[in-house]
Amino acid sequence: MTSSPTHPSASDPALPPPDAPVDAVLFDVDDTLCRYRRSGAELLSLAFDLVGVDPFFGVEDYHERYPEFAATTDDVDSLRRACFAALAEERGRDPALGRRVAAAFADERDHRDVRPLDGALCAVERLDGDHRLGVVTNGAPSMQRRKLEGLGLADAFDAVVFAGYDSAPKPDPEPFGRALRSLSVRPERAVHVGNSIGSDVAGAHAAGVRAAWLADERTAGAGIDTTSAPTYTLASMGDLLDPPWWA
Repeated sequence: MTSSPTHPSASDPALPPPDAPVDAVLFDVDDTLCRYRRSGAELLSLAFDLVGVDPFFGVEDYHERYPEFAATTDDVDSLRRACFAALAEERGRDPALGRRVAAAFADERDHRDVRPLDGALCAVERLDGDHRLGVVTNGAPSMQRRKLEGLGLADAFDAVVFAGYDSAPKPDPEPFGRALRSLSVRPERAVHVGNSIGSDVAGAHAAGVRAAWLADERTAGAGIDTTSAPTYTLASMGDLLDPPWWA
């Protein structure tokens, strides 16, 4: 499977054609550049074991509630403590127990312990020769910076926006505009690369930016929301070695 251009739907704002010039490429981080070597589900199960209680919520519950606490906490550890305490209280448990589970989780989580997706590092190196590069990622700065450090990409980008902290979270167009202003690049001269239709593609298009959707093994079979059809579809990050906007 190779990358292929897909024209945006009529409901998207006016976007340049797929073969229009590109000066800047923005990247999502999680499930685009990298993944944790140890999953959140694995660490949550371990945290419950370390505290000595049976699990009373799942990692999906944590991920669903995560955005609620981003605006009121300064870092991911504080966010997790608040979230786990709320989840515990809602289930009739002592909030302090939730905070103990969060502490055990934090002790085991190393945000630098990530692996790059196939082709990701080569893609960043390849595109750096002809484009300005940026990151637009949802997530706490302390967490996301460590992931970039773990990938050896701490200094690879000219602009990094931690959406939800520096700006509204994706899919709001604000973080894309913030990154492009920092790069001095107009939206019509940019592409955003990410794995989420609802967050990356919809947010980029709302900002007037073309979107390259990474349809990995976990998302390719889910279908495309035609209200936010990506400009390009990537089978892997390796497709960016020959950028589809040059096709």
